[in-house]
Amino acid sequence: MGSIDGATGAEGVHVKKILVALAAAGLSLSGVLAASPAAGAPPGAEHAPPAPAPQWTQCEGLPTGVECTKIEVPLDYRRPKGEKIKIAVSRRKATDTAHYQGVILFNPGGPGGSGLAYPAVMQTRLGPTLAAQYDLIGFDPRGVGSSEPSLSCDPHFADPVRPDYVPANITEELAWAQRSRNYAEACGRIYGDLLKNMTTADAANDMDQIRKALGQEQISYVGYSYGTYLGATYATLFPNRVRRLVLDSIVNPSRVWYEANIDQNHAFEGRAKDFFAWIAQYDSTYHLGTTGDEVEKAFYAARAKLKDTPAEGRVGPDEFDDTYLAGGYLKSRWPLLANALSRYLTAGEAAPLLAAYGTYGDSSGDDNTFAVYSAVECSDASWPRDWPRWHRDMWQSYRAAPFLSWGNAWFNAQCAFWPVRTAHEQRIDGRLVKNALFFQDTKDGATPYEGGVEMHRRFPNSRLVVMDGGGNHGLTGRGNACVDDAWKAYLTDGTLPASRPGPDLHCEPFADPVPPARAAAMNATPTQIDDWVPGER
Repeated sequence: MGSIDGATGAEGVHVKKILVALAAAGLSLSGVLAASPAAGAPPGAEHAPPAPAPQWTQCEGLPTGVECTKIEVPLDYRRPKGEKIKIAVSRRKATDTAHYQGVILFNPGGPGGSGLAYPAVMQTRLGPTLAAQYDLIGFDPRGVGSSEPSLSCDPHFADPVRPDYVPANITEELAWAQRSRNYAEACGRIYGDLLKNMTTADAANDMDQIRKALGQEQISYVGYSYGTYLGATYATLFPNRVRRLVLDSIVNPSRVWYEANIDQNHAFEGRAKDFFAWIAQYDSTYHLGTTGDEVEKAFYAARAKLKDTPAEGRVGPDEFDDTYLAGGYLKSRWPLLANALSRYLTAGEAAPLLAAYGTYGDSSGDDNTFAVYSAVECSDASWPRDWPRWHRDMWQSYRAAPFLSWGNAWFNAQCAFWPVRTAHEQRIDGRLVKNALFFQDTKDGATPYEGGVEMHRRFPNSRLVVMDGGGNHGLTGRGNACVDDAWKAYLTDGTLPASRPGPDLHCEPFADPVPPARAAAMNATPTQIDDWVPGER
């Protein structure tokens, strides 16, 4: 688009005018330049004293047999004897002591996702024989959930109805930018020094403290979505502590994080178009159009209608976007989402849409996940600190990928104003890791396919299993025999697929879903076993 001085936005606003508007709105870079640096690269948990032996008790709200504890770790690994924070950890102990294989740590992604329930979840996914051979370990990374402190900067930040993600003019755009800056400043006021120690490398050092507290020489690890980046960071910092490493739906380590979010915009656009085309196949059921283009027009007509009159005062255009983003993670959700759209547009019924929002889109009243997401991503890597750059890039992205671009911009814009600046960007290097198994879908919206390829390149002793065109986020443990056989063989005895050029193993995807009425007529069965998605917003 040429130099920044000559760039224009979608509504033809010259960037020099944006700079004037920024100053008038109090969004100049003066506050940004005063940001304090993050603590830099931690020296490693190897230098921190081990936490006391954990005391386990039955976890509140989790199945019998899942125990919980809290482990003290240094706030700042450069000062290992200084201030401590607490990491919440859960465990389901191995029962097959004759075939005991140590511990597996699980992380569901985010950043900001809680992992305490994962010993119970993964016991089912692994199956009783394999699960019995491991201590299954979940944890809430620093700042998350039951760990102490648990971050919250503005619990009502996501309350409905929010201003339209897509700004109609520069005034609306700068109002959203100010909203993002306010959130960043609130986090800085509340948490101060904690924000300097919220990087993925800090969380990886916490994982090694968990290892030591559990009395283990090595750990196995299964990470999903952002959890793949956390696992790769741990493997980079502590390669000799890795026994087995599974990464599923993989972050591109060369695109962290600003570029990764732009990549998401385009990948989710593809998933949205697949959704529209699927609805068009069943026009006799949904009555929204016989082509993907017709359904897409209907979708954006519904969005415009909700902007004028939010459904029940709760679902406006942003809440609508958040709800339908869920369909980009997992295609088994398409029938429910298509029905909600159809009933709203063809019958004027808002109840199915409100129910879908309650299931998939409502994140109001608790910003812990968003606060931790912000604290980690904003301090992990460098972000543009000049709003004209954001303005240019987001409008360019929106023109090609309107489904997510501006919503994703506002999910991350606080990083332009974050009170902590990145002092060290962790480079992922898996050359010393002896074995690893990676899983990636070629049409994944949240973590596009190129991330799996790049991570595979950086871990030369890894194998890459690819699902061709399924579009799902999170592949293992869903009942796909090709995927699960490879996953379980590796965790059972270390067996990896044979090495081949490119992906080492290709797996066929699940079939597309069928509308419930059509499925009943066909005597069909569901094509996927659950609705769980790792790392979902």
